[in-house]
Amino acid sequence: MTIIERSIVIPAPTGTVWATLTDTDRYGSWNPFIREFTGDLRPGAKIRVRISPPGGRAMSFTATMTAVDEGRRLEWSGHLGVPGLFDGRHSFTLETVDVDSTRLTQAERFSGCLVPFTGGLLRRTAAGFEAMNHAIATEAVARYMAPRQLRS
Repeated sequence: MTIIERSIVIPAPTGTVWATLTDTDRYGSWNPFIREFTGDLRPGAKIRVRISPPGGRAMSFTATMTAVDEGRRLEWSGHLGVPGLFDGRHSFTLETVDVDSTRLTQAERFSGCLVPFTGGLLRRTAAGFEAMNHAIATEAVARYMAPRQLRS
């Protein structure tokens, strides 16, 4: 098993980060890694995801939502081809740091007999996590600050 995990502290409340993360219809406008996401955010739902890893080819896959813990965690699992070849369990976990900041951790656990041969893909995926985490931080902060700027 190989695990990729990247975290970022975002200067916005957990509710704002959650709203940004779950607004999947808008991913194409700000998300450099997950360019498209369709499907319901509920356990058992089938979703369709299109990723664009930095320096790699875009790819689409179907997965199953395995956890939706409002304001705290999203998780899905899927596989490439036949289960057991290249399987992944992707998650986003939110933790309140303080009133105005949230730790976002994006992780994926890869398993299957092809994983040892996918080093380049895994490195590009890690870079994609970094890019997405920074983009979600930018988007969440913009959403959080917008109402405050209107009051000024």
